[in-house]
Amino acid sequence: MVEYIGELLGTMILIALGVGVVASANLQKGYGKGSNWLYISLGWGFAVTFGVYVSSFIGSQGHLNPAITIAFAMFGLFPKNLVLGYVIAQFIGAFLGAALVAIHFHTHFEASHNPEEGNSVGVFGSGPSIPNPLFNFLSELIATFVFVYVLLNLGDFTEGLKPLIVGLLITSVGISLGSTTGYALNPARDFGPRLAYQVLPIPNKSDANWGYAWVPIVGPTVGAILACVLFKAV
Repeated sequence: MVEYIGELLGTMILIALGVGVVASANLQKGYGKGSNWLYISLGWGFAVTFGVYVSSFIGSQGHLNPAITIAFAMFGLFPKNLVLGYVIAQFIGAFLGAALVAIHFHTHFEASHNPEEGNSVGVFGSGPSIPNPLFNFLSELIATFVFVYVLLNLGDFTEGLKPLIVGLLITSVGISLGSTTGYALNPARDFGPRLAYQVLPIPNKSDANWGYAWVPIVGPTVGAILACVLFKAV
């Protein structure tokens, strides 16, 4: 149970800080309004770093990501009997983190009246810069493949300063490969906040774009599996 709590709280911190930086950059009247892609990529990098620190300190393995948990279990890198509990905890944590952002930025959602003013599901979930289901899927697959393959080569990425290295890796992937789809890399990171956007009383919200939601679920999962295939082969 301690491991599940660690995953839940670590993922909550990840999403609160990650979705929070997107809200800061997009919603009206915030001091971060109009900030650039580097700002967002750094914000997500720090979010992952501190999420991993929280989860590993509590006692989990700091996955914070169902794609990692599932792929690691498939290749003997993680106990299969813990997969369901980890995945459920990650999705719940992601929803709770998004709920914190919805509360924190409530008045800024009120001041942002439509998607053109920054109030869209893109604050919470990922989305493509150019809609194309096949290439959006491939973008998520490739970005997650690179992320997870490097992650595997770090060994135990919860030790010492390694969570900071993981955060720098996330920032690097975001800068280099993330601008096509917003680099979800993580089914829980997208689904939990997207669901929160759908069901919570967020002012002036628009469509949750569920038609796209399969991409940040399937793409990262396949990418993580392929990264494990290469890691085992080498």
